Amino acid sequence: MDIDKKTWLITGASSGIGLALTEAALAAGEYVLGTARRIHRFDALSQRFPEAFIAAQHDVRDVEGAAGVVQNAIESFGRIDVLVNNAGVGQLGAAEEVTDEQLRDMLEQHLFGPAAFVRAVLPAMRQRGSGAIVQMSSQGGRMSFPGVGSYSAGKFALEGWSEALAGEVAPFGLRVLIVEPSRFRTGFNDPDVLVSVAQSSAYDTVLAAVRADLTDVAGRQEGDPERGAAAIRQVLAAEKTPLRLPLGAEAVHNLTGVYRRDLEQVEALAEISASANFPDVLPTRPRSA
Repeated sequence: MDIDKKTWLITGASSGIGLALTEAALAAGEYVLGTARRIHRFDALSQRFPEAFIAAQHDVRDVEGAAGVVQNAIESFGRIDVLVNNAGVGQLGAAEEVTDEQLRDMLEQHLFGPAAFVRAVLPAMRQRGSGAIVQMSSQGGRMSFPGVGSYSAGKFALEGWSEALAGEVAPFGLRVLIVEPSRFRTGFNDPDVLVSVAQSSAYDTVLAAVRADLTDVAGRQEGDPERGAAAIRQVLAAEKTPLRLPLGAEAVHNLTGVYRRDLEQVEALAEISASANFPDVLPTRPRSA
């Protein structure tokens, strides 16, 4: 193998943006270990790229198994240059409808699973002094709306955890990129992929439009996974990697509105907020962003 070519570990690599990133890397002559729960989905890739692609069966909720997947990649390719935490699914249901088990499942897929992979790759990346961690979040990791609270809970948690991570690993020459896609033409909204919890008639009116919107858009999403993968690769190749990448025109529009709304609220409440301090105590020095 060519030690000058990048090695990727991509979870949930059998579909959507994960698959697009896998195919883009392989087309560029790079190496990929991809994970999926149903490993047979990799048969075609394994046949096309027998020397450059390794298929690994893994459920992202299996946090104990993450280290073994990482070790497999390092033993096979020598190192991991880019970890992409992509695996996960959406879940639809009001807060009152979602059980503790279902809420925990979202956290396991979107926080604990990625965290296990990060912990497993960091020692070798730190020792080498280079590497990138790509956390596939969502525009739902910075905003939320009725019906998707449990999904957003996992993505909000991932973003907060990853923002702290970025500051912790930067001194070692490592980068963290949080990707926030809008709607991409993947299987995310397919009826057999998107999880819908048991419905309560009390929320029929509140969630009817949301349920219809999330399921009816399947196959009509405006985001192109291949173009999205190209954008991610372009940002990773830049001299300075940003912390966040809103991916897709809808994400740019929606997140711009969210940031403006939140800033206006902070500014409108600034005087009331500041009045909560002891009047004779100087404010704590603000942390840098």
